[in-house]
Amino acid sequence: MNGTARRPRRHDPGRRDRLVDAAIAVIAERGVAGTTHREIARAADVPLGSMTYHFASLDEVLAEAFTRHASSVADVFDERLGAAPDRDAAVEAVISLVADDLLGSAHDLVLTVELYVAAARNPALKAVTQAWMGRSRRALERHFDATTARELDALIEGLVLHSALSTDPMTPEQIRHAIHRLLR
Repeated sequence: MNGTARRPRRHDPGRRDRLVDAAIAVIAERGVAGTTHREIARAADVPLGSMTYHFASLDEVLAEAFTRHASSVADVFDERLGAAPDRDAAVEAVISLVADDLLGSAHDLVLTVELYVAAARNPALKAVTQAWMGRSRRALERHFDATTARELDALIEGLVLHSALSTDPMTPEQIRHAIHRLLR
């Protein structure tokens, strides 16, 4: 040995998860275009080398971050629609899902829009949105036929985008009216 003690490795089994969480925070704050390995490492308070140790590319980090976001939103779909005992309750669950859950958090709304925009150009992220849509539709199909579930899912996504981009977003009552009109 050369006399210098080797520094012990820091045991940090949750680092990869923290990096994904940090990526979500950076995307929400700076957008996909402003998300870099360096910004994620800074937000996670880890050395920059941790990024390349845990992820092969920035695209891999983005895919994992957006997958985590989509999964958490899909969990809410599952929970709300799973708790609905019948179609009428499911309609009310969808209205609450849009008005309260999907539009209730500016952070989540920005993440969703960032995912939609990034997925338009990135096949890996398009796969994330496809998996998310599939899961949302399966939750909706508990109470609605497959065609109606697909149309309702598209309406929900449109309502989310409209609200995110509009200077005059729809009110909860307008959202209720749109959903009831589709489901007549």
